[in-house]
Amino acid sequence: MTSIGIVGGSGYVAGELIRILVHHPTIEIDFIYSHSRSGEQVYHTHQDLFNYKEFVFTDTVNLQVSVVFLCLGHGHSKQFLSKHSFSTQTKIIDLSNDFRLKKDAVFNQKQFIYGLTALNKNKIKNAQYIANPGCFATAIQLALLPLADKQELKNDVHIHALTGSTGAGRSLSDTTHFSWRDSNISIYKAFRHQHLDEIRESLQSLQKGFDQNIDFLPLRGNFTRGIFASVYTKTNLSEETLVELYDDYYKNEPFTVVSHEPIHLKQVVNTNFNLLQVQKIDDKVLITSIIDNLQKGAAGQAIENMNLMMGWEVSEKQRFS
Repeated sequence: MTSIGIVGGSGYVAGELIRILVHHPTIEIDFIYSHSRSGEQVYHTHQDLFNYKEFVFTDTVNLQVSVVFLCLGHGHSKQFLSKHSFSTQTKIIDLSNDFRLKKDAVFNQKQFIYGLTALNKNKIKNAQYIANPGCFATAIQLALLPLADKQELKNDVHIHALTGSTGAGRSLSDTTHFSWRDSNISIYKAFRHQHLDEIRESLQSLQKGFDQNIDFLPLRGNFTRGIFASVYTKTNLSEETLVELYDDYYKNEPFTVVSHEPIHLKQVVNTNFNLLQVQKIDDKVLITSIIDNLQKGAAGQAIENMNLMMGWEVSEKQRFS
């Protein structure tokens, strides 16, 4: 069995990681680190893990584990790695935004690879350090990669995307408590969202010189989990050609499915799937991209990365529940 550790164990993403990993056939959870909840049973925080009373939060880490997942707030992973020197054999998968951009990808002689499996699969297989993509970034990039791969992003890209309340994390704020969020929708960080930079870098890695505008309107949805992204841009390609292009690009991606029928968010909630629909309307292509922000947008994708790094099978038959 392969030993793994989770740092930042009290958040939503860590809870999702634990729920998936307890079913993984080849790993065992060595430690779940939480400085603020050390000594407490994990199921008191993640209450649906009531049948796993053996898990207890700790404020110490085993620096020799085979894999460690960093589920810390943005900016905190660098601090943690500065204070904790894991074995040179330990594989690190970071779920913050600390190492996603090229300018941040090297830290303390560690080279982080951007962990979007549909883009960097071969690099991930040979990597020791992974920067897991952001949740919005995942849904949007998966909507656009096939066009960038064929050099077909020739016009400005427009995005309207809603995310569930779990995307804001466990800590309460004015826009996350129930009485504000319920029956409510609002825009935030219009055209300035932090995921735009990683989206642009990925598109430019496929389509050199891509410099069109990416106009992104992120919205807070009045639901718990999931991302529903509507992405559109002008194109001269026919709908038949576009659908073939997407089918071909994702034919070997077990967790991205191109639907030829209308899609809706409930189809992917509590799964690790990205579901896409491609339509041509007048002179525009409309790509609808939906994911569960905690699974495909975070924990599930992190486990896909781990499986690739360890040389294990990655397939839709693996249990993500």
